[in-house]
Amino acid sequence: MRNARWLKSVIIAIILLLPLTALAKGIDPIVSTDWLQKNLGNANLVIVDVRKVEEYKAGHIPGAVNVFYGSWAIKKGYLLNELPPIDDLADVIGSAGIDKDSLVVIVGKTDKVPDQFDMSRVAWTLKYLGVPNAAILNGGQNQWVKEGKPLSQDMVKAKAKSFKALITDKLYVDKAYVMSKLGKAIIIDTRAPAFYEGKEKLAFVPKLGRIKGAVNLPVGALYTPEGLYKDKAVLAALADKVAGNDLAREIIVYCDTGKTCTSWALIMTDMLGYKDVKVYDGSSMEWLADPAAPFEP
Repeated sequence: MRNARWLKSVIIAIILLLPLTALAKGIDPIVSTDWLQKNLGNANLVIVDVRKVEEYKAGHIPGAVNVFYGSWAIKKGYLLNELPPIDDLADVIGSAGIDKDSLVVIVGKTDKVPDQFDMSRVAWTLKYLGVPNAAILNGGQNQWVKEGKPLSQDMVKAKAKSFKALITDKLYVDKAYVMSKLGKAIIIDTRAPAFYEGKEKLAFVPKLGRIKGAVNLPVGALYTPEGLYKDKAVLAALADKVAGNDLAREIIVYCDTGKTCTSWALIMTDMLGYKDVKVYDGSSMEWLADPAAPFEP
């Protein structure tokens, strides 16, 4: 009888601890529309819609707050998609009702290829400022609408919180840092192969070529033909082929402006377990404008 009571007490204790265990795990970096719909009532969940306000007003996920992408990444000089001042970002985060313990899901549109990376750039920026549980909605607003899930036109006013940035050192790095790591860290060019191979470039990138010694892991490889993220096993195999299986090795990812590469950074860090992934914010725009920066055509 005593053993039975003891066993019952242990089972109850385990059941009581299960919610705490689930909370400790945080949130997957990519969440499905079904998961989000089931968790709309979670008081700790903050849904951030980064589309333009007129798109948000036309219909958004119930409860989502609108914080346009331009609040998260700005133009600095000739460089695109750069970090705003930290104090400004902290104000944006707090005004959206986010604190370090929030579960945040970023929602954007996927109409054009560059659009879908707004979500990963914002999620990575949240991690950089000390919000570890930041995820993106698989397929974004487009997938939610495609599946006929509920929409709202209510303008949601978040309950602002006092947010103090706690910088996660080196999630974003500058040109000098990358220069110091040539031949030491694995530097990954996440652009399409034609750009990596020096055959094509975007108009705003100064010249053809790549950072000297970089290897190629295109962001296009992340997605299925339907525009959804591939399974974890597939993504792990792709990353392993380029970055290897030493999860502690330092990795620096870049693209044209420091936006699209955040998708691989997020996947490698939060899904695949790589411990030291950094984003070069200036990316090709900055590197290829500097005659002193080593590059390969």
